[in-house]
Amino acid sequence: MQDLKITLVQTPLFWKNSGANLAMLEEKLWQMKEQSDLIILPEMFTTGFSMDAAELAEPMNLTAFKWMKQMAAQKKAVITGSVIIKEGDKFHNRLIWMEPDGSFDAYDKRHLFRMAGEDKVYTAGIKKLIKEIKGWKICPLVCYDLRFPVFSRNRQNEYDLLIYVANWPAARNVAWKTLLRARAIENISYVAGVNRIGTDGKDLEYSGDSAVIGPVGEYIEELNDREELKTITLSAEHLNAFRQKFPAHLDADSFELEL
Repeated sequence: MQDLKITLVQTPLFWKNSGANLAMLEEKLWQMKEQSDLIILPEMFTTGFSMDAAELAEPMNLTAFKWMKQMAAQKKAVITGSVIIKEGDKFHNRLIWMEPDGSFDAYDKRHLFRMAGEDKVYTAGIKKLIKEIKGWKICPLVCYDLRFPVFSRNRQNEYDLLIYVANWPAARNVAWKTLLRARAIENISYVAGVNRIGTDGKDLEYSGDSAVIGPVGEYIEELNDREELKTITLSAEHLNAFRQKFPAHLDADSFELEL
């Protein structure tokens, strides 16, 4: 493992306006001064968190996908974030993992936020995604997944960095902050949470609070409510040293997860 540079993109989003969001994000990415290995965008970064899937969804290989492919190539970095995707007659809150060479993978949000009716509109995913950059194993998840530690359990160090992309309202930011730290501590892993700021079309306020947490549970970076692109270097030596000093994963309970 080499040290890993990740970039958190904390920004307001234009409500249900893909073109405006992609133009805004492209301008921000071109203003980046540091080279990054991984650029992380919020949940539903083209639209905001909307249940109007029939109006907003696009198939894979269309606008958002092509934009991510172009930007990953130009920035020479992996880009990830979720968008509303239609496949057949089903809609998915889909995280796309786009490599600089144009190869890609995807994860469909497993836990759908029933309090907003997400479970009535979108189809849940059934498997985790583990990707690798510079020797780091990375598990990207989406927003409400944060509340469910069994699904994200780090079995025998299957990942080194856990990511959550989100549209997490300010009214529940205590849970956001607490659970990000809990996931880092219990999984002996870095955790990066990327949330939006601003107000959406339903007058929900978002306070951001995007952060990177270290494997001991320490804050490495916290953006609070600032509109900012922040690049952070994650130390492989720090992670490996703590895992050797405190190998709690060796005492973890084994279990079978039914999906």
